[in-house]
Amino acid sequence: MTVATRKRKPAEEGGAVFDRELDDLPQELRWREWMGRIEAVLFASASPVSREDLARVVGQGASVEMLIDDIQAELVGRPYELALVAGGWMFRTRTQFADAIKAAADLGEQPVAFTEMEIGVLCAVAYHQPIDRAGLADIFGKEVSRDLLARLRYKDLIANGPRSPRPGAPHTFVTTETFLVTFDLQSLRDLPELELDFDANASAET
Repeated sequence: MTVATRKRKPAEEGGAVFDRELDDLPQELRWREWMGRIEAVLFASASPVSREDLARVVGQGASVEMLIDDIQAELVGRPYELALVAGGWMFRTRTQFADAIKAAADLGEQPVAFTEMEIGVLCAVAYHQPIDRAGLADIFGKEVSRDLLARLRYKDLIANGPRSPRPGAPHTFVTTETFLVTFDLQSLRDLPELELDFDANASAET
């Protein structure tokens, strides 16, 4: 039985096998095919794709980082870029074209996405997570409404964390991958140093 026959046999038995290695291609064509696969996966995804997921479509000897570098080099001068966000890679439009996109879509003036209090609570959760409602009340000097927290959960910016050690073991809150993507952070380590005085700057919203 030849090598070619052995490779074809699983497909003949009813299951097509995804060829990651592409051993039948010359090295240059194999590399270009791997680059194309990574681009296709990233274009098809609305959220960042991890290195581990990208590695599933290329051969074991391929460096995902080097493939990404080559794709980025080809995107120089293009209106979009390949960015590392929230621990994964994603395509995004370059910021200098934001006005052109808005004009083409006739979006007009957009309302502020967050209230001052919502931003304050997001910052408190980001810097102090996992944190429960009592912890938030300690920061703001008043209770944070369940409705406000529900809005942030609905936007997938915060999620329930581990139970607090306080009496009753209330739920805590943590930030999500959507939070990182929304604020263009690779990880929580990229958060700026905290200088905001929540008590002085938080609005009266509850």
